[in-house]
Amino acid sequence: MVERDHWWPVALASAVGPTPLSCWLLGEPLVLWRDEAGAMQVLADRCPHRGARLSLGAVVQGQLQCPYHGWRFDGAGRCRAIPALPAFIPAPAQAAHAYAACEAHGMVWVCLGQPRVALPALPDLPPRCVAHGPFDVATSAPRVVENFLDTAHFAFVHDGWLGEPAHADVPPYAVSHTPDGRPFVADYPAWQPRASAGAQQGAWVRYRYEVLSPFAAMLQKRPDGDGPADAYVLWVCPMQEESCRVWFVQHTTDFDTPDESLRTFQAMIFAQDQPILESQTPKRLPLYAGGEAMCAADRLSAAYRRYLRDTGIAYGVC
Repeated sequence: MVERDHWWPVALASAVGPTPLSCWLLGEPLVLWRDEAGAMQVLADRCPHRGARLSLGAVVQGQLQCPYHGWRFDGAGRCRAIPALPAFIPAPAQAAHAYAACEAHGMVWVCLGQPRVALPALPDLPPRCVAHGPFDVATSAPRVVENFLDTAHFAFVHDGWLGEPAHADVPPYAVSHTPDGRPFVADYPAWQPRASAGAQQGAWVRYRYEVLSPFAAMLQKRPDGDGPADAYVLWVCPMQEESCRVWFVQHTTDFDTPDESLRTFQAMIFAQDQPILESQTPKRLPLYAGGEAMCAADRLSAAYRRYLRDTGIAYGVC
């Protein structure tokens, strides 16, 4: 399964501290914590002794202690103490399973296999950064990414905000590809009644879309005139085949609107998307001809589906 050799975001780095944090990735339960040096540690969320969830335990002297019998594990998964046998030196067979982890772009990234694919890269973005989420969504990760790339729904799902029925037409646009095959749209014009939390009136906005990795994408918004510029980076964690965790990280030149107002606006926009996403059937994204009807307005969606096929992604698709 090629997905195991990719890096996937599982949590905001700021959400992980010296207490166990549980999460799911590709159908596997994980537990995250920081050791005494502040380094990120990730183990399978299962004690090798009796199968209890390690995330229900505690961090003691930088090591993860099982809630059931108190076995303690370091970040490499080695069992360091068995309280019932104080003088016993644990054997390698008594270790928990550890995974590779790193921090980048304000997120914690985990690879369940051998890291053969580089982390997604970001360009220089506006200096102010506000994270939105997590949002747990009962659909597959690629469904969420495709919705993020889709502009034809603005006029109906986000009527009065990101679009309106009087401007439902999708103008011709060109899909290009990066040297490594990721699709992007360099320029897309959209009329938006209220394009951002700080907007006071409608405006034409220029979009730039780019797929960053199989389950991540970015849009950059440049309003006509002198309004603030925004970039939204979508990070999606494939928790299960048909469920995912979503973050939007906003980079903006708007230094006036409070963080809470930005978060309220983004939560409202995604609250309009989420019931539509969760209503789609099948929940896994169809990749092959005949799976779903297409039209010329869907050319970026079609390019994204081809990219997933070419990458060999099989998780969350059908």
